[in-house]
Amino acid sequence: METLYDVQQLLKKFGIYVYLGKRIYDIELIEIEVKNLHNAHLIDDETYTKIRLILRREHRIEASRNDNSFI
Repeated sequence: METLYDVQQLLKKFGIYVYLGKRIYDIELIEIEVKNLHNAHLIDDETYTKIRLILRREHRIEASRNDNSFI
C-alpha cells in the first residue's frame, strides 16, 4: 500500500466509499473511517500506521496545492 488509491481500495473491501467532491475533505473523512476500522480491530497496527503516513503525505500535498492556488 503506497497511495491514496490503495487506501480507497482497502476501504471498498469494507463497503466504505468516500467522495465529498473536494480531495482534501475526502482525505480527512478517510482518516476518520480508517481510525474507526482500527478501533474495531478490523485492521492491524502496521496497516493503520502505513495508512496514516499515506494520508498525512497526501493531505500535506493537497494543502500546498490549495495554498498555491490563491497566489
